[in-house]
Amino acid sequence: MQSSIQKRVEYRALFKHNVRGRLVVDKIAMGIVLGCVVIAIIPLGSILLEVFKNGIAAISVEFLTQVPGAVGSGTGGIGPAIQGTLIIIGMSSLIGIPIGVMSGIFLAEFGDNKLGRTVRFFNDVFMEFPSIVLGVFAFLTIVLLLGHFSLWAGAFALSLIMFPIVARTTEESLKLVPLTYREAGLALGLRQWVVTFRIILSAAKSGMITGILLAVARISGETAPLIMTVLGSSQFFAGFDSPMDALPLRVWRLSLLPYDSAQLQGWGAACVLIMIILAINIGVRYYFATKSSTKSRLFYRVMGGRRK
Repeated sequence: MQSSIQKRVEYRALFKHNVRGRLVVDKIAMGIVLGCVVIAIIPLGSILLEVFKNGIAAISVEFLTQVPGAVGSGTGGIGPAIQGTLIIIGMSSLIGIPIGVMSGIFLAEFGDNKLGRTVRFFNDVFMEFPSIVLGVFAFLTIVLLLGHFSLWAGAFALSLIMFPIVARTTEESLKLVPLTYREAGLALGLRQWVVTFRIILSAAKSGMITGILLAVARISGETAPLIMTVLGSSQFFAGFDSPMDALPLRVWRLSLLPYDSAQLQGWGAACVLIMIILAINIGVRYYFATKSSTKSRLFYRVMGGRRK
């Protein structure tokens, strides 16, 4: 009897010691993770703080709506650059997102073969290409062919940057969807393309949206391809076959000028670019979150009505 009680006491002491050790290790690991998060946030926060501190003073209604003024005068605004940025992001997305999504679907659903491995390899290599190289390629294939700079050339160059990112994130998001989803859809007699587009894509929607927003943020700040394709302009939109200004181009040009007013406008343009990207991210996520919650409420209403 005494031996069994002694064993229980020893077991409890060993258990407490083991739990105490695990709690210490858990706290250490949590501290390391939080430290890494802080280290990652500090550079981002310092960049945002610096941009907003130096650029917020330049923002006004005139700055956001007027055309650029004379060099060094400190007058004018970035209206054409804002308009051009929104147009070129939209055009690039119309080209790059469908191609990237379809490529990701192929690699995830039908890419377990030699062709899929080859496409995946070249997609990964293409994703690491320097943007200036893609700008030169667009210059040689479109600008020289048409004989002038245009929005089409800029959108083509940026779409080349965009679709490998979308393809990769789409593939990885689809791979995270459990195999049982596919088996259940096929067991119900649905065709494979119906299962892919109606079930799998819906389940992987969150990851795909994140990849698309990442690609949009990437192309929004690219300058080198636009120098080779769009060139820049001080006027508002005049046609898809004509040069157009963009915020990255405007920031780059203003940063090269030795005037304090130009530097201030450059900081202001960078601040506006960040706010545009932030607004796109928040708007897209809010739209899909609202849409999902609406569908859920409708589903529960229907199911509740059926139970009655």
